[in-house]
Amino acid sequence: MFYTYVLLSENDKNFYIGSTNDLKIRFDEHQKGLVVSTAQRRPLRLIYYEACLNQNDAVKREKYFKSGFGRRFLRNRVEAYLKKIS
Repeated sequence: MFYTYVLLSENDKNFYIGSTNDLKIRFDEHQKGLVVSTAQRRPLRLIYYEACLNQNDAVKREKYFKSGFGRRFLRNRVEAYLKKIS
């Protein structure tokens, strides 16, 4: 399985969107500061993920989430959670 995931930075309240074949290991890398893109944005919360059958689909979904329409979809999808933490 491959995963597309969304992290929320508790530091700046912005999303980080990525894809991986091992979600647990990748999230641990983010939490430990081993990922340059998120090292200064910790702590991070995993707020959403989707499983895909192949890497190509996961990467396509990641690119979609990084688009304007994809960001809107994500905000709508996790709206209740974002209100809860505000």
